[in-house]
Amino acid sequence: MIFADIYMDLAKRNVRLHFLRSLLAVIGIVIGVFAITSMGILGSALQVAVTSDLAEQGGQLQVYPSSESGIFGTSSEKKLITEQQLSKIEKASGNNPVIPFRSSFVRYSAKGKENFASVYSLAPNDIPQVMELEEGVMIRGGSRALISSSIANEYDLRVGSRIKVGDEGHEKSILVAGILKDTGFGSGISTYNSIIVTDRLYDELEGKANGYDQILVMVRDIDKIDDVKESIEKNLNGRKKTVEIMDLRGLIESINSIIGTVSLVVTGIAGISLVVAAVSIFNVMMMSVNERIREIGILKSIGVKRGEISRMFLYEAAILGFIGSLIGGILSLLGGGVLILLVLQDISFLFAPPALLNVVWGMAVGTGVCVLSGVYPARKASKLSPIVALAAE
Repeated sequence: MIFADIYMDLAKRNVRLHFLRSLLAVIGIVIGVFAITSMGILGSALQVAVTSDLAEQGGQLQVYPSSESGIFGTSSEKKLITEQQLSKIEKASGNNPVIPFRSSFVRYSAKGKENFASVYSLAPNDIPQVMELEEGVMIRGGSRALISSSIANEYDLRVGSRIKVGDEGHEKSILVAGILKDTGFGSGISTYNSIIVTDRLYDELEGKANGYDQILVMVRDIDKIDDVKESIEKNLNGRKKTVEIMDLRGLIESINSIIGTVSLVVTGIAGISLVVAAVSIFNVMMMSVNERIREIGILKSIGVKRGEISRMFLYEAAILGFIGSLIGGILSLLGGGVLILLVLQDISFLFAPPALLNVVWGMAVGTGVCVLSGVYPARKASKLSPIVALAAE
């Protein structure tokens, strides 16, 4: 233990004696760890954000016309779920709420400015099951609508404000009855840049249709979601597939896989800077060995073993790696926080355990890479002959 302390002291002394060279090596490590860890933090935060949003809606099944029936085909007529199919879905779903809706992309104007938004039509009793209000009241009928907080914030709209919806010359003035909370990703009905109206008002805006774009089945017991899905499949998809059924659990896995792959690629690109830092550490350690040949000869002549010589140089690489990785890890919290604010606009995701784990991982990788970079110089130092080393000038 005493000798171990001596070798550590010798390593610290050499770092101090060559401060500028050590500083440059540390800066390279800081940049490398900062780059890979910041990207890792952002990737993990995205996964947490998407997963948490979708998990809250994990009991949803989204039913929509099958692509085989022409929803994305060449038919000019938009495919819809018919009233007959809706009845079958309700029967197959048991006592779980079934929410049909239609949607389109419409032009609207507010305070003299024009834009486009998604408009959804729902029955008044269905709206509270999939929507939450920031302020205002739910709509029951008339020329009233609920708008997303993104639209409200962009145009400084409040409950009681009016917007005009529809093509020029066929606009309809609508009263803002409430402003919606953002439900995040994955729901069949997005509350981002959207306008929610009743079925009757939607018919006035878009014309009456004999069906629905999509059906949401709100499965109360998530453990029975597979049973409900199988029941709908059996009742509607016989000889010909008429509907597609999407389970959000599968969507969670797909999105996590995509985000994970993208994060891995981006982190790999950022890792190039860590490779450059490793080369820098290697050069620093080789210079240290060449400058300390006589010191190595003296140590060997008094009985210091090869393994102990190697350990002294590995300690030096570890000191540089730990200092650089620690600083890089701390700075990555700031960098990751900025990226999260820019992308997700919610700093709380920075403190999610998977995101914070990237800091520990980044510091461990940074330190480990530095130690590995010092292995060859340390072995070279340990193999020097004491006679040759003492004869060196």
